Amino acid sequence: QVQLVESGGGLVQAGGSLRLSCAASGRTFSGARMGWFRQAPGKEREFVAHIWWSSGITSYADSVKGRFTIARDRFKNTVYLQMNSLKPEDTAVYYCAATFRPVSVWSPSSDDYWGQGTQVTASS
Repeated sequence: QVQLVESGGGLVQAGGSLRLSCAASGRTFSGARMGWFRQAPGKEREFVAHIWWSSGITSYADSVKGRFTIARDRFKNTVYLQMNSLKPEDTAVYYCAATFRPVSVWSPSSDDYWGQGTQVTASS
């Protein structure tokens, strides 16, 4: 059974940094796309970044390009999201996810695997 466990959320001042971690277990992830989504109160869950497990190729939402970096450690089976220059609008619950679906645009789906979420708050 796939498990994704996030850690590293918290409260920081605007302009600060946080690093989220996602420990993955339960199956081999070669062929998977690992990613981060976020959901602010009253809003839909939105894509933040993803990384292909095997190749390391990444993609980012325009709102976080140049500020966030996604990475993975295949030996530790862990995915990271380094968040710099945080803004109040980055405040949300951040979810780690994994998909094996062959979709070009990754939208949230119950067919994917999800972590429990971790709160990130950037105060102004």
